[in-house]
Amino acid sequence: MKLTPLRTLAAGAALILLANAVALTGVYFNRSGEPEARMTLSQRELGMPWDWHVARENSGLALGLNWRVSDGNAVEYSYGGYGYHGGTPEWLDEPRMQALGFDVASVPESIEGRRRFERSLPREVLLVLELGGPAWQRALERTRQNAARHEAALLANADSKEFAAKAKRAQEQVKREENANSRLFAIDAGLDRAALRAKYPDRGRYLIVKATLRPRTVTRDKQTRIGGYLSALAVSQINVPHALRPALEPALRSQRRTTDEPGARFEATIAFGQRLEPWIEAVAVAR
Repeated sequence: MKLTPLRTLAAGAALILLANAVALTGVYFNRSGEPEARMTLSQRELGMPWDWHVARENSGLALGLNWRVSDGNAVEYSYGGYGYHGGTPEWLDEPRMQALGFDVASVPESIEGRRRFERSLPREVLLVLELGGPAWQRALERTRQNAARHEAALLANADSKEFAAKAKRAQEQVKREENANSRLFAIDAGLDRAALRAKYPDRGRYLIVKATLRPRTVTRDKQTRIGGYLSALAVSQINVPHALRPALEPALRSQRRTTDEPGARFEATIAFGQRLEPWIEAVAVAR
């Protein structure tokens, strides 16, 4: 059949309609029934646009999901020793990697063997995120202990500008951890959603999301540890419905980036549906 401009236009329109229908069907299924989880997050866990003027002129507005990893290989005390949006968790060891489908038995103690393992294709896994639980408490305690060590070092070297600067930075890290840093931590991963939900039944504290996991090895003291690197979430941006944008405007206008941020400026109720995709149900701005 010869394609005419009219037929080409009709075919393009039909393709657009089909794509929209598929997308709307996915949204409908995701939001059908009770949400898989519902959680109240603050601006600590939901990243705001940096530039209010850009956000105001843009027809779309999205909040970024800020999550953290207890990364034993991160630069010491960078963000309190815990990486944002990815890292190599201390709990993601060899048995866990094997349970997640990676071939760990064939990793020999050689550079080539480690490279071959790390070149394995990444996998999509189910990641458990915990809000304001033991993982965050450990991060907070770690920054306080770090500040105490630097304060003791300063007392022993009272005339040192270097020690004074380190002590000041350590105190600023404590303030960030107490008032500004995200309290949402990756604590577990699996392949079976039902099993993970049975293990973490509190749907207001534990989220199950899809994330990318890459194999990784770490060598310390001539010992090689098999682990993995968690990176991008399947959905990391949450669109703000147009009807809820006015509620966020005061927070957007007054946003500050200081180490002594006095708590959350807004809270949002986030629901995660059957496809583990989030949407915003409500927004409340702190006065």
